[in-house]
Amino acid sequence: MLAGFVRTHRHVRRLEGSRVILAGDLARGKVGLVAGGGSGHEPALIGYVGAGLLGAVVAGEVFASPPAGEVVKAIDAVDTGAGVLLLIGNYAGDVINFEMAMESARAAGHRVELQVVTDDVAAGTADIRSRRGLAGSFFVWKAAGASAASGAALDEVRRVAQKANESTRTMGVASHPGTVPGTDRPLFAIPDDQIEIGVGHGEPGLRRISVRPVDAIVDELVEHLVSAEPSGGLGSEVATLVNGLGATPLIELYVVQRRLVENLEGRGTIVHRSFVGNYYTALEMAGFSVALLGLDGELRALIDAPASSAHFSQPASS
Repeated sequence: MLAGFVRTHRHVRRLEGSRVILAGDLARGKVGLVAGGGSGHEPALIGYVGAGLLGAVVAGEVFASPPAGEVVKAIDAVDTGAGVLLLIGNYAGDVINFEMAMESARAAGHRVELQVVTDDVAAGTADIRSRRGLAGSFFVWKAAGASAASGAALDEVRRVAQKANESTRTMGVASHPGTVPGTDRPLFAIPDDQIEIGVGHGEPGLRRISVRPVDAIVDELVEHLVSAEPSGGLGSEVATLVNGLGATPLIELYVVQRRLVENLEGRGTIVHRSFVGNYYTALEMAGFSVALLGLDGELRALIDAPASSAHFSQPASS
């Protein structure tokens, strides 16, 4: 997969002898952003290596964290003098391995910080430390990438990443799970007449409901997203992401988007910018997730900033 990716996209390269994908032209003297996690979520995470986004991604095996040594290689490669920020989802293996890599890199003289993405609000807990990192990670990568591209210092880029994380909420739903290569059964089972609410990227949901029209499903997700703690934390203006989990076609994602915008505008919420597509999948899982990012002037400018990568490009002033 990695070999095919770098042979397709000339703006990236693979660090020799590793599972690290690097931007082909690293910005000298600017903060390097390194993300990583298990494969099986394409185009995440490798598809977001590029200008205004990530400097490197460390790819693990399917649904498995990459080893700490590979993360250290990525840190070495992207540190051009301004330090490195690690961006990972809140999964035990990723947290352990990236923290180990951070300490090792610091001992070798690198300035390294870590931001864990915790956008999943399905469990309804106010303690964001217990939440998973889901498709809303895209908003964190985008904001931090724009901040780093502007020449901001490491502490400032980490502050932006933390702010974007705290302003992002995601919730997913699925009608069919994925199957990990090499196994003969799906990750979990869903009856044909039911769907799972609160799924992760391969993990089962928190509860099941009977199949119902997509408008009713979207309305339920939005109600949960806007009422999650801290109450009122999204504000009056948002960016939205409708993300396919792997087996949901665009024709259905745009149906979701239509209802999502209708619902938010009916609440008096301004939808500043929307993203629709397969941003963070889970093999062939059938379903979608909705992410909302509450905007202020700073986050709005960062989300609007230009970016260019294999699977996401945004021109200036678009």
